[in-house]
Amino acid sequence: MEDRRESSTNATTTIVAVPLSDNTIQEPKILVSGNDFYAFPRLDSNGERIAWLEWSHPNMPWDKSQLWVGYISENGDIYKRVCVAGSDPTIVESPTEPKWSSKGELFFITDRKNGFWNLFKWIESKNEVLPLYPLNAEFTKPLWVFGINSYDFIESNGDKNLIACSYRQNGRSYLGILNDTQHSLSLLDIPFTDIDNISSWKHTLIVEGASATHPSSVAKVILDNCKLEVVDFKIVWSASTDSLKYESYFSSPELIEFPTEVSGQNAYAYYYPPSNPVYQASSEEKPPLLLKSHGGPTSETDGSLNLSIQYWTSRGWAVVDVNYGGSTGYGREFRERLLGSWGIVDVNDCCSCAKFLVESGKADPERLCITGGSAGGYTTLAALAFRDTFKAGASLYGVADLSLLRAETHKFESRYLDNLVGGEKEYFERSPINFVDKFSCPIILFQGLEDKV
Repeated sequence: MEDRRESSTNATTTIVAVPLSDNTIQEPKILVSGNDFYAFPRLDSNGERIAWLEWSHPNMPWDKSQLWVGYISENGDIYKRVCVAGSDPTIVESPTEPKWSSKGELFFITDRKNGFWNLFKWIESKNEVLPLYPLNAEFTKPLWVFGINSYDFIESNGDKNLIACSYRQNGRSYLGILNDTQHSLSLLDIPFTDIDNISSWKHTLIVEGASATHPSSVAKVILDNCKLEVVDFKIVWSASTDSLKYESYFSSPELIEFPTEVSGQNAYAYYYPPSNPVYQASSEEKPPLLLKSHGGPTSETDGSLNLSIQYWTSRGWAVVDVNYGGSTGYGREFRERLLGSWGIVDVNDCCSCAKFLVESGKADPERLCITGGSAGGYTTLAALAFRDTFKAGASLYGVADLSLLRAETHKFESRYLDNLVGGEKEYFERSPINFVDKFSCPIILFQGLEDKV
């Protein structure tokens, strides 16, 4: 519950129980309180235990969080609680997505040890956690919104649990079935390369995903009796049902890895060459380049079909969509490159990517442009104010004033910049609004009148 009755900007957050026994309206009973944020209140099937996630300022949930289990008395109070993950000061981790199996076992995802979000199981008798399948891959995404569902239990017999899950590795998603007793993972062959949420029912998985030729879609995936192979794949909903008739125009993304300004550190991007079946460019001419910087900034761009990108590539432009240092999908170490360095690392990586494509012969050095929305708009404005790589830019509701963003944003992100920026000197020196005299090329700004940031 977020209680905004005393403060709309700093709501009191709790986990509560709403009494349903009679018709009188009562205040919800507070079960868990005292921290800044809570998520994933999950009861076991007997209603005897509740798991939840909590974290406190100045952390975001992907920086550091804690997973707790509370034991529920007959009158509905929590009489005992245990911290399952996140309390050991020697381990930096951000557990997420707790879920009880039908047998009453607690599963969750965390990034302890290898720095990648992997699946774990809680051994209640010892209060220990057991990794199910250690892999340098991300089995979930950052908790920007409630209700992320990256894995689900499949009905199974005996002592084993079969878990349908997805993970991201090297710029694409994989769907698989995890056996928690054998610690094995069987991959499923489906056309999606980018997967968001999974839900299971008997022999069927419902998967939200996309690919370079499929727009955001919901698919029904039917498994065989062993639940290890796909028998049928059918798209039941699509964000753009008629997009496939233009497939001959689509530019296929190429995942590229490029060197950054820090020796030994690389970053990643999706490069889309110009593509049009009706026209062919001169072999001597290199294409103009539009570089896209994603929002967040703790987020990730992927290689799924984006008609806003295909608009440009079908008209002779190359487009590159960058996962700069600080993006998700590549583990904690990569994600933490942006700590204290927002406006530096992201800008440098975007410039390095453009330079790499020029040196690779894939872009015209005289026609490099940059665009982005929100945090990506900030990177765009900072690149245009503080570097001379790009010849033009478009900021879509981009952040120009870091101090104003800090002062006027909502509670969830109100301390986000503490870890991303630094002190007052950095807030001033990295805000493009303070250096408009340094802009030396055309810029177009799209900004809502009510958006003061």
